[in-house]
Amino acid sequence: MRLALLTALAMIAFAANSVLTRLAIDGTHMDPVSFALVRVASGAAMLGFLIALRGGALPLLRRRRWPGAVSLALYMIGFSLAYLTLDAGLGALILFGVVQISMFMHGYWRGAAPTLRQISGAGIAFAGLMLALWPGPGGQADPLGAGLMVLAGLGWAAYTIIGRGSVDPLAATAANFLLCLPLVAVLLPGAALAVTAPGLLLAVMSGGLTSGLGYALWYAVLPRLDQGIAAIVQLSVPLLAILGGAVLLGEKVSLLVLLAAVLVLGGIGWALSAGSPRADRS
Repeated sequence: MRLALLTALAMIAFAANSVLTRLAIDGTHMDPVSFALVRVASGAAMLGFLIALRGGALPLLRRRRWPGAVSLALYMIGFSLAYLTLDAGLGALILFGVVQISMFMHGYWRGAAPTLRQISGAGIAFAGLMLALWPGPGGQADPLGAGLMVLAGLGWAAYTIIGRGSVDPLAATAANFLLCLPLVAVLLPGAALAVTAPGLLLAVMSGGLTSGLGYALWYAVLPRLDQGIAAIVQLSVPLLAILGGAVLLGEKVSLLVLLAAVLVLGGIGWALSAGSPRADRS
């Protein structure tokens, strides 16, 4: 029960991050480039502060640290730039669809094939997301925006897989954010900055709370989750973001969305009832 609650809290944090981003950028409180930079910087500051309170050094110079930092930077950059042309729903669908497929493929390559129930559950949940988010506001996806969101999905999938081996999730997440910051600053293209006080507050909340602390929590629960289940559970995030938008941003929720909720949650529940994937012992 405790593991389920912690996992649900991490998914809520991810969904809240999407709502904060939509509120800041769609509300013209902040441009996407500035939002991404403040988000990473505030996440690094929050996590660094917690590490300082706890005591101990950050594992910044370890060779294995760079893959996590690079994958996090790819996610941040792809996510921020994709939303210049993609609507939020379609972007979330692409992001978490790529994450799910990537993690299932990684598990298969490592010899842990998903069970039939996990595959069918993922299919039901993904069908629910298709119903809720396709085509979404704005119609078909811009090819460049879709490609950038695919990059973000690959980055998040890699970050998730790498995080499964972390022995100190808080320190690892703090180190990743600190190393990610200069990468994001260098790789993000220049743009006319548009920053307001509400936008700055939203970016700090997104970075320090729903990103930094949310990712640290995700790192903590990942070693206790089956990889296939970890992929499927993340499919709930786009739907949670839609529901959060309805409650916090006044967005309308149609019967179609309610039906999608049944499919997504039912698919996840069906997949969670499966046993661990079969390992290839040959």
